[in-house]
Amino acid sequence: MPSNEGLVSLAREFRVLIVGGSYGGLASAMTLIDLCRGRLARFNFTPNAQPPQHRIPIQITLVDERDGYYHLIGSPKALASEKYASKTWNRFVDIPALKTPDIKWIQGSVHSVDCRRKVAQILDSQTRRSREEKYDFLIAASGLRRAFPTVPQSLERREFLEETRKNVEAIQNAREGVVVIGGGAVGAEMAAELKDLYPNQKITLIHSRDHLLSAEPLPDAFKERICTILREQEVTVILGQRVVDTTAVETEGGRRVWQLTLSDGTKLTAGHVMNAVSKSVATSTYLPKEALNEEGLVKIRPSLQFPDNVPNADDHFAVGDIVSWSGIKRCGAAMHKGHYAATNVHQRMMAQALSTKPEFVNLQPHPAVMAIALGKNAVAYDSEGGLQDGAKTYATMFGDDMGFSICWNYMKLGEPCQA
Repeated sequence: MPSNEGLVSLAREFRVLIVGGSYGGLASAMTLIDLCRGRLARFNFTPNAQPPQHRIPIQITLVDERDGYYHLIGSPKALASEKYASKTWNRFVDIPALKTPDIKWIQGSVHSVDCRRKVAQILDSQTRRSREEKYDFLIAASGLRRAFPTVPQSLERREFLEETRKNVEAIQNAREGVVVIGGGAVGAEMAAELKDLYPNQKITLIHSRDHLLSAEPLPDAFKERICTILREQEVTVILGQRVVDTTAVETEGGRRVWQLTLSDGTKLTAGHVMNAVSKSVATSTYLPKEALNEEGLVKIRPSLQFPDNVPNADDHFAVGDIVSWSGIKRCGAAMHKGHYAATNVHQRMMAQALSTKPEFVNLQPHPAVMAIALGKNAVAYDSEGGLQDGAKTYATMFGDDMGFSICWNYMKLGEPCQA
């Protein structure tokens, strides 16, 4: 770790409000902590890059509805494995990298933001009271609201573990098998994880279109390979059929099972049903309408700043899934945006404190890339490497824990902040 000796400390303290404590929000916070302490950002891979020459006093307020960081990528496995679930949810108070007086966190939700006055109204979940939070810079990283089982609905770790326990119990007791409805990325991964964890359980995946991941702008060969691997893993895949009715039925033994009717009239019986069909909704209702497009996504500039028509637009940034930008929404892209936004916030701080001209980093268009975990296998696609699959691809893309350690170590969340 390079020495901070010789750094010039600025007198002014800056207040930064980060809304959302997932990949984009945490990457923003970690980058700011590094830069404001006169170090290269932990995400920096630029050759011969020089650390800042000034130390900047900073107070970061991190707001999230949950009481911790949840590894969203691992949801298909977390909701089927209590052991893995325990690893994927880490309370903010327990994360070593956040144990610094420069960061305070609030479990709650931001109800409104006055960009002109630079004031946010926050509803604290613990006190049930609304509070006013002033800031110099805001980074919106609250993402999309997704339904179960794409993400757990619990807001506290202990509730999440109980939610997982009940789902695992239902899977294990499903004598008639488990049906997953919806063959998007989450549904495909979920079906594969269930078969991997419970190889003797009958797993059926139903999708209304002729290809899995039909909504994604990816080659048919990628989607067909996923389907082939699922079938090789003995997952029953039904394509081109919509589930038009799901009815609970009591068996003679008093157990509840489900009868599903498909669009062609076929009827199926399942002991447990997991619906992976959901439309994600932007969580941007607290932001001014002039900053948003028709889908509620923030219309960022390449600098990740709000559009020019928003008051104090240059001091407001957005990252992660809440932004309108090219490419498929992924955790890697969210962390990249968080790093860039925080770098530009730091440049704005330097400009205001020292009357210098900020040197921004700008986002480039993201190509459509994706990697899907299928048990101990994976399928990946990008325009340069093309289609890849196999156990080696899984190890590269997901490690041995659905990418948890890759993301945790990349953000260095297990390392205490250095003074």
